[in-house]
Amino acid sequence: MAAVTKATTTVTDKQPQQTPYHLDPDQTLKASRALLQHIQAETKRLQQASSKKSLLAPSSSDSEDDAADDATAPIWLTVTTKQHIVDKNRLKPSKIAVPHSLNTSPDLRICLITTDPQRAVKNVVADPAFPEPLKSRITRIIGYTKLKARYKTFEQLRELLSEHDIFLADDRIITRLPGTLGKVFYKGTSKRPIPVVIADLRKDKADKSKKSKEDGTAAPTSPLALAKEIEKAINAVPVSLRPGTLVAVRVGLASFKPEQLSENISTVVSKLIEKHVVKGWRNVRGIHIKGQSSFAVPIWLADDLWTGHEDIVTATTQDDLLEDEAEQGQKRKRNATSTKGPQAGSRKRLKVDGGKNGKSDPGPDAARARKSKLAAQKAKLFEEQV
Repeated sequence: MAAVTKATTTVTDKQPQQTPYHLDPDQTLKASRALLQHIQAETKRLQQASSKKSLLAPSSSDSEDDAADDATAPIWLTVTTKQHIVDKNRLKPSKIAVPHSLNTSPDLRICLITTDPQRAVKNVVADPAFPEPLKSRITRIIGYTKLKARYKTFEQLRELLSEHDIFLADDRIITRLPGTLGKVFYKGTSKRPIPVVIADLRKDKADKSKKSKEDGTAAPTSPLALAKEIEKAINAVPVSLRPGTLVAVRVGLASFKPEQLSENISTVVSKLIEKHVVKGWRNVRGIHIKGQSSFAVPIWLADDLWTGHEDIVTATTQDDLLEDEAEQGQKRKRNATSTKGPQAGSRKRLKVDGGKNGKSDPGPDAARARKSKLAAQKAKLFEEQV
């Protein structure tokens, strides 16, 4: 019996402990289903309301475009943390591969921004070994110098933004693009350039030339390797980090099924917390999902408002509390030699040593003499009245 009891205890100790620092798949699926149903119901309500306006009713082509826009409306994942994720803007976004891509349209228009000279990259894309379906979706390849020369005004940048669905850029120049493209691309838009590796890293390592990496003279990679990099960027979601306690990532579309959205959410949350959130799950305060104009649906909320026990300041005994109050009182006490306040500075010193000059404090002997003089005057007045 003793041996059996010992074996049972050993098996029990090996069982994994439950932890709240993970996503509940059932809760994630319920939240995804509720959000998608709300978006579909709201879209249907708006369509019915617009169809009642007979004079201002849109044409059939406009209605089809609106329906397509509603289907491609993004679903956002927001992660709030207890402490700042980063201290400064990271101009180079990272990528997280998701099970269900957000860019599956065969009519996807891709703009590829490269280093100079751009002709080398164009030759690689035009190579017969480059996949034809992907080649048909790359509508423009432009070098960094021509980008700066041709697109200078806001109108030109807006036109470039509207002509393409996704922008890819050589990772060697990705940090220069914010100054060139400006807030048209980097403020309130989901078309920020995504970095791709275009240079042949094997040749760079063989040459060991840092200058070739910076000025773009390194030879581009092979057609199949470049196509693989572009496919990887298309099938991933970009993550742009900025100072603060909030990061938002596109994880799906309104046309997704609840299961697809739930799988993307689980993948992005695990990779995002693992790569970018300091202290991991203990630094996460809340995780929500929301549509373009809907309320945020919570899928995970933290029980504690601090990341660790070292962040909590406590007093163990009553003596510690009294000592803290005494220290604070000493800090608040005004310095006697200060010149601020009605009772400070020279006025207070005159009151202390006024006995020497007889102006502010007459002293005890003078007070007794004055009292005796007043008493004699009162007695003399009393005798005269009698």
